[in-house]
Amino acid sequence: MAEHGIGIGSRAARLGVGRCVLLAALCLLLPSTWALPPPAHNLAKGLNCSRALLAAANEALLKVQKQRTLGFECTLEEVDLEDVTNSQSNTIKSCTSQDPGPGNCPVLESSTLDMSKCLQGIYEDLKTYKAELGNLKDLRVLTSIDDMMQALQPRSPAMPQPSPSTTLGSFQGRMRLCGVLHAFCLRAVTIGRMLGYLSALTAEM
Repeated sequence: MAEHGIGIGSRAARLGVGRCVLLAALCLLLPSTWALPPPAHNLAKGLNCSRALLAAANEALLKVQKQRTLGFECTLEEVDLEDVTNSQSNTIKSCTSQDPGPGNCPVLESSTLDMSKCLQGIYEDLKTYKAELGNLKDLRVLTSIDDMMQALQPRSPAMPQPSPSTTLGSFQGRMRLCGVLHAFCLRAVTIGRMLGYLSALTAEM
């Protein structure tokens, strides 16, 4: 009986080992895409980058105004703001409720907020402004945009420097660039506040 019990125990042990080996083999056969992926975005880093983005935008505007780089002072009184992101997915459209509610003001609803869509809208804004502000040749602005884009989509390849969409040869082109720079400063504020809101929501989960 003792030998019979030992035999049963040995067989159970062999089966247990066999199962472990089988599981290990199956794990090795799993495609690499089944491994836990790195985070699709880093909100904490994005929030820090948004502060750097706003500082770079404000400094660029101040420099343009003081040095009269565009040939005039570039104040809001001299130009019309131009929303170059209006025809595409952007921060405002992607992060706020489709129903503006009373007063026609965009509404933030945590229950209906699609974080991935919101972050993609911010990313599209940054991509557009990078192209629009290329002629400004402000390295700090372009670098801060790149850093922010990488924080939002770390697995995306770095984007090459696009050809500027606004030429400075004409007075009209310089006026437009001034308006785009002012709009960028305002959008940088919106992006920073939106990321702060998303970070707070994530912290509550």
